[in-house]
Amino acid sequence: MKIYVIKKIALLILLLFGITLITFTLTKALPGDPVYNMVGERSSPEIIEKIRKEIGADKGIMRQYIGYVSLLAKGEMGRSYHTNRKVLDDIIMKFPNTLKLAAGAMLIAVPFGVLFGFISALKKNMMIDRFITGMSIAGLSIPVFWSGLMLMLFFSLKLKLLPPSGTGDISYLLLPSITLSLPAMATLVRVTRVTVLDVMNMPFIKTARAKGISERSLNMIHIMKNALIPIITVIGLEFGSYLNGAVLTETIFGWDGIGRFTMEGIIKRDYPVIMGCIIVGTLVVVLINFLVDIIYHYIDPRVRIHGTDR
Repeated sequence: MKIYVIKKIALLILLLFGITLITFTLTKALPGDPVYNMVGERSSPEIIEKIRKEIGADKGIMRQYIGYVSLLAKGEMGRSYHTNRKVLDDIIMKFPNTLKLAAGAMLIAVPFGVLFGFISALKKNMMIDRFITGMSIAGLSIPVFWSGLMLMLFFSLKLKLLPPSGTGDISYLLLPSITLSLPAMATLVRVTRVTVLDVMNMPFIKTARAKGISERSLNMIHIMKNALIPIITVIGLEFGSYLNGAVLTETIFGWDGIGRFTMEGIIKRDYPVIMGCIIVGTLVVVLINFLVDIIYHYIDPRVRIHGTDR
């Protein structure tokens, strides 16, 4: 386990280096000039040049990159071009909102997705299976911005039950959580159905039935437990993507999280904000994947940490 953790940390350092290099290069290649976004194109050349020096835009790309890496080594992510606030402070302030949204979406998606997928597998080729499969396809096909607007139109404008946008208590959280949960729920339904059907066709399930094990014990212990690995993988990936910030959902509902913060940074060409959000997102995905690997090890004894027999 210690060797595995050391390897993961080394891989994380290399990954962060690669991500910072690629992201820094791509942001500099974006059309537009952050200085003009800050002061406007009609400002005097003296003011524009002064601001370029203040943000370091007058230096070469390599010198800018080395300067940014030096900031990261000190535990800093620079300051926003527009607010002059520390990017790390803003991310720390907005991350709990994204965490709430991600947790709310997963609390809806995981139980319903796994339940409907399991029912669909048990009732294969029956009417309920066709209905659940059709709904899961719709959940994957309908874009988030459309479903979010439809929910807002129905529950906020027509029924006037929930606020249409903003950041606040659970009443503000419900609509974006439901919107964000739909694609994950649909994915979980399909993965659970396929996995459960595969497990049900395995020889040990037929042997268990021949021994007279009750269907309830067979479903809950033998089938579900052996179907957990792919399901946990999907849950981990979806949760990691949500913690990175659901850009469209947070933007539509005006939810003050990492996704909306990233979008504002892109629109304003605020490079420190873009870089900071991407680096935090990379860390989140790597940590979630690491936790999923650990869960694998304890759920299925056949799965071993790298370096042992599989």
